[in-house]
Amino acid sequence: MPVPWFLLSLALGRSPVVFSLERLVEPEDTAYCSPGLSCHLWDGDMLCLPGNIVPAPGPVLVPTHLQTELVLRCHQETDCNLCVSVAVRLAVRGHWEEAEDEEKFGGAADRGLEEPRNASLQAQVLLSFQAYPTTRCVLLEVQVPAAALVQPGHSVGSVVFDCFEAALGGEMRIWSYTQPRYQKELNLTQQLPALPWLSVSADGEDVRLVLNVSEEQHFGLSLYWNQVQGPPKPWWNRNLTGPQTITLNHTDLVPCLCIQVWPLEPDSVRTDMCPFREDPHARRNLWRAARLRLLSPRSWRLDAPCSLRAQAALCWQALGGGPCQPLVPLLPWENVTVNEAREFPLLKGHPNLCVQVSSWEKLQLQECLWADSLGPLKDDVLLVEKRGPQDSRSLCALEPGGCTSLPSRASTRAAHLGEQLLLDLQSGQCLQLWDDDLGALWACPMDKYIHKRWALVWLACLLFAAVLFLLLLLKKDHVKATTRGRAALLLYSADDAGFERLVGVLASALCQLPLRVAVDLWSRRELSAQGPLAWFHAQRLQTLQEGGMVVLLFSPGAVALCSEWLQDPAPAPGPHGPHDAFAASLSCVLPDFLQGRAPGRYVGACFDRLLHPDAVPALFRTVPLFSLPSQLPDFLGALQGPCTRRPRRLGERAEKVARALQQALDSCVQTPTAPGPGRRMGPEAGDQT
Repeated sequence: MPVPWFLLSLALGRSPVVFSLERLVEPEDTAYCSPGLSCHLWDGDMLCLPGNIVPAPGPVLVPTHLQTELVLRCHQETDCNLCVSVAVRLAVRGHWEEAEDEEKFGGAADRGLEEPRNASLQAQVLLSFQAYPTTRCVLLEVQVPAAALVQPGHSVGSVVFDCFEAALGGEMRIWSYTQPRYQKELNLTQQLPALPWLSVSADGEDVRLVLNVSEEQHFGLSLYWNQVQGPPKPWWNRNLTGPQTITLNHTDLVPCLCIQVWPLEPDSVRTDMCPFREDPHARRNLWRAARLRLLSPRSWRLDAPCSLRAQAALCWQALGGGPCQPLVPLLPWENVTVNEAREFPLLKGHPNLCVQVSSWEKLQLQECLWADSLGPLKDDVLLVEKRGPQDSRSLCALEPGGCTSLPSRASTRAAHLGEQLLLDLQSGQCLQLWDDDLGALWACPMDKYIHKRWALVWLACLLFAAVLFLLLLLKKDHVKATTRGRAALLLYSADDAGFERLVGVLASALCQLPLRVAVDLWSRRELSAQGPLAWFHAQRLQTLQEGGMVVLLFSPGAVALCSEWLQDPAPAPGPHGPHDAFAASLSCVLPDFLQGRAPGRYVGACFDRLLHPDAVPALFRTVPLFSLPSQLPDFLGALQGPCTRRPRRLGERAEKVARALQQALDSCVQTPTAPGPGRRMGPEAGDQT
């Protein structure tokens, strides 16, 4: 199909040389000869079947030079195709056999023999043109007059064929020979100009194919792998409308990735280009895409989208790690053809046998193919048997440092077990992997010499002893902590003398659990010396550091103080007793509740019939709140923590505490008393922490 002239002008450029291309107006192929020769073009394409080279009985016509020229075959003024014109220079080789007889006998042997020398020479010139996906052969018949045969070896002229249509950007190959044949054909390979409107650009990790064609021009675009073995393998094919930009991932580029573009018209010429042949990134991607695959117990294959120049060999991978050791020269390197089955001459497979693939003496791939079918690597040693003349042989064990001769005094594992390994080999306990005139390979198990199971048992015993020792230490520390008892700091508001007696009964009962109780009733001398705020800070810090709890005992007076603090965070200081720790504590307790630090550190409690739990401000109900003595078991469990021992005994003690507390509570409710000396009307002023 003719290519638009503006595309050809873009492809060929604007130099004077390009614009001087000859333009052919003949719609059909033609042939012409230099003066003195006559030629004829046979109609139709010929089969490209090369003839045999035979001794010539007389002069023959042979091609001596092949030359091509780009021309334009135009069907219309603006619709032209790129065309390749081929010129073949011809010469005569050989002599008439009669000429040698005439010189031998000193004259003409027979007048009838002179006619061949006066006759013209006729030959057939076959031209073969190949440019993917087109292959054509044409036949030209050439006749040389007798006068040109007088001087054999000299050029008699040339014949020109117009022309082979070619696709832009492709590669063409032309060869020529004559019939009857006298020598091998001439051949020529040439790259045709490419289309500049098909460009490739890189943008970060992406590659862009830019097709800058006119709008609404319909064309086909195909991406394929041009494989040397076998036909091209298609990858991506679309019918598009120009202009277009196709984005590819950089990891998809391989050297054999080619692009084909053609107009969506009948019999259109297709343009091919392979822009990534020499791209180093594409070569690295090709090796990343290559895969080794096991086909059978003996055969394997290297799969890759493109052809590779590579060699493969077997190697032995030891269980302990380290590099895989090639089994060369016993099993030498072999050339690899991709996507074709290969076979190593192995008798048996083994998981420690691996395949190495190298290119230009650089290791590219390594896979232990048999490990997928035979299981993980084994702790086997490979014995290499080398055979020499007169049935001589030597054995060595392949180790990371090399092949250790057996027996040997070297300080290696195989050397220490050399005699046992030789006995295993003689008794048939080793597996033969390969056998040849040059030697053999044997895999001998090493498990029975290492005593892995006993080592694991000893390790388990040591681990068990260490864990048991740690548990004993933890238990000892736990017993000490239990004997000492957990700390509890009681904070209350001294509403009256009866309430103080009730708090004292509760504190005395808690000390029997045991709990280490701190309450201002028992620290009046320290309160007088330090002041309520300093005493509270010291007790709170010590209690929390030891993992204890701060207990807020709510009464009507305590609720009133907390409400005042919540309404006014900094109220004016009011009168308070010298031993009143509750008012002093609010400056530090409230921030703990407001900032979410109270859970796990504080618990609340109130007494039945004196205060309902709902009367406690909501902020203080974010921690457990208990009503005493009705919820005394839960309260005691919260104070002693999750490590409470003997819950039955704790229940018995809770009953005793409840009886003592109930008597004090009945006395407090039935006998109203005057306010105690510590009662005050407002919070204590002081620095807030």
